[in-house]
Amino acid sequence: QVQLVESGGGVVQPGGSLRLSCVVSGFAFRDDWIYWVRQAPGKGLEWVSSIHMDTGKTSIADALKDRFTISRDNPKRTAYLQMSSLKAEDTAVYYCATDPRGRVRGQGTQVTVSS
Repeated sequence: QVQLVESGGGVVQPGGSLRLSCVVSGFAFRDDWIYWVRQAPGKGLEWVSSIHMDTGKTSIADALKDRFTISRDNPKRTAYLQMSSLKAEDTAVYYCATDPRGRVRGQGTQVTVSS
């Protein structure tokens, strides 16, 4: 059974940074992509970033490329989302998922950007 557990969210001021973590279990992992998606209040799920756990190939939404980076640590079975220069519009629940639409995802971690 696939398990995805996110952590690292919190309240941060505009311009601040956070690093989210996603610990993965229950599937091959190295042969798969891991995705970060987010859901802002009152909106649908939005794809943020992807990483292939074997090759390290990454993809990030164009609007976020200059502020967000994705990485992974295979021995720890963990994917990370490093977010910097955070803005109020980044406020959302962030999920890691096994598909870009977030159909199979963890419980999420709340990120609130507020002064």
